[in-house]
This record gives sequence, C-alpha cells and structure tokens, in this order.
Amino acid sequence: MEKGNQSLVTEFILLGFSASPQIKIVLFVVFLAIYLVTLIANSLIITVVRSDSRLHSPMYFFICNLSFIDLCYSSTNCPTCLDGLFSETSTITFSGCVTQMYMGFSLGSTQCILLALMSWDRYVAICNPLNYPRILRRSVCMRLTIATWTAGFLLPIVHVSIIMTVPFCGQNRINHVVCELAAVLHLACIDTHLIQAVIFLFSVITLVAPLSLIIFTYLHIISTILRMPTSTGRHKAFSTCGSHLTVVTLFYGTAIAMYMSPRSLISRENEKVVSLIYGLMTPMLNPLIYTLRNKEVKGSMKKMFSRYITWHMLKS
Repeated sequence: MEKGNQSLVTEFILLGFSASPQIKIVLFVVFLAIYLVTLIANSLIITVVRSDSRLHSPMYFFICNLSFIDLCYSSTNCPTCLDGLFSETSTITFSGCVTQMYMGFSLGSTQCILLALMSWDRYVAICNPLNYPRILRRSVCMRLTIATWTAGFLLPIVHVSIIMTVPFCGQNRINHVVCELAAVLHLACIDTHLIQAVIFLFSVITLVAPLSLIIFTYLHIISTILRMPTSTGRHKAFSTCGSHLTVVTLFYGTAIAMYMSPRSLISRENEKVVSLIYGLMTPMLNPLIYTLRNKEVKGSMKKMFSRYITWHMLKS
C-alpha cells in the first residue's frame, strides 16, 4: 500500500458522544470521579499488599499486577475520553492513535493471560495445597509474570502492523470516544473484510485460549471442593475463588461483547457504552471486588490507616 495515501491523515478527530453540553458536563464529572476512584483504589491495593508481609503470597502478587494493569489501562483511555467531553472537538495524532490502540490491546492481552494465571494459582492452592509453596515459589511467580507481560505486549504487534499499512485517504473523523480499532478501520478507503477477519482471529486466540484454561481449572476446582468433607472447608474454598470469578465474568463479558460480537448487531452508540464499561468501569470495579470480598486486605487497610493516623497525631 502506498505510504503517500496514509500520509494524508496526520491526526484524527474523535466525535465522542452526540449529547447536549449539559449532559456532557454531567458525563465529564462522572467519568472523572470514576477515573479518580480507579487511581486511588488500585494504588491503595498495591501499597497495602507491598507494605504487609502477610500478603506476600502468589495470589496477592498477581492481584498487584492486575491493579497495575488497571491503572495503566484507565490512564490510556480515560484522559482522551475526558478531553472529548471537555472540549468541543477532541483530536489525536495518527501516531498517538496507534499508540493508544497498541497499549489498549497489550494491556488487555496481558490481563487475559494474567486472569488465567490467577485461576491456575487457585487450582494449585485448592487441588494440590501441600505442594503449593513448592510449585508457586517466588522465582516461579516472577518468571510467569515476566512471560505474561512479554506475551501480552508481543501479540498486539500484528494489529498495529496492519493499522500502519491501511490507507485512510483523508478521512479522519472517528465516531467513538477513543481510538477503537473497528471505528478506525471504518475510515479506511479499502475493503477491510480480510483485515477484520485476521484481527478477529487473533482476538479469538487472545480471549478464548486463556478463557479455556480458566474454565478447565475451575471445573477441577469445583470438583475438588464438592468432595470436601466439611461445609466450612467448602465455603472457605469457594470464597477464595469468588472474587476472581466475578472479575473474570466482568472482564470477559465486556471484552467478548467488544471484540467478538457481530458489528451488525451493535449500534455505534451502544458500542461506545460497551467500550466505556470495558475501559472505565472494569478497572474501577476490580479493586473494589477484591477489597470488599477479602477480609485479609480489609484488615491490612485498617492497620495501615490506623498507623498513619497515629503517626500523624504524634507528629502534630
């Protein structure tokens, strides 16, 4: 494809929501509040886990990584969304748009793999508890995490490579709140059916492969729990998996709706709403789900705040 065609577009205009100025102000305040809660909640979980030695276990190590992904993902998309609501027109350079898409895909792919890794952690803890410390040693967790981040950032190179070769021929008005791949491809001045098929295939691999591992591990986990002799043991085992299952359902539900649903069944406005749930709500809800359902994390938070208040009172 000729680079000359592509050079005609140096920036994109994000159309955002077709709403009145009053509604945009309300949305700006709501999205800003969501973003701030996301930053505070995820930063708090990372701080609590790192500061409390009792939480230095594989499960909380993976939760810290999840919180860091949520911080990065919300910071990739939310400022652009807020700018579109605050300004009459929101523009983004071609390179900035490609970077935003790459970061979104990379962080999403990393989270897919990380959630599968977290399910395997629960599988070992419940189905093979005696060997848990040996199997999930600190060095093993570090290597698995490095491999997860590496794979997550390598897989979307295919998507970016495709976008870099697509000619836009001067069309630069994206009917979305952020640089979303399907909305950007809609501006291409060539037939993109083959491109969309390739991207769909990679999306299936990225989403379905980790999800299959999660389903496989939880079938074994449920089977093991049902064989436990006491109801107390079964309740404790289920409670350790509840938060992870909730996060998996929320993440994969919105991700599948975004990347695997037929475009003909989703209107442009509904696509924007799903994108916002995936990009803004999920990173905010993840730490709240883990915090509200986890006694250890809540206990550590109380102690941390208690120490801070005591220190502040002694200092003053």
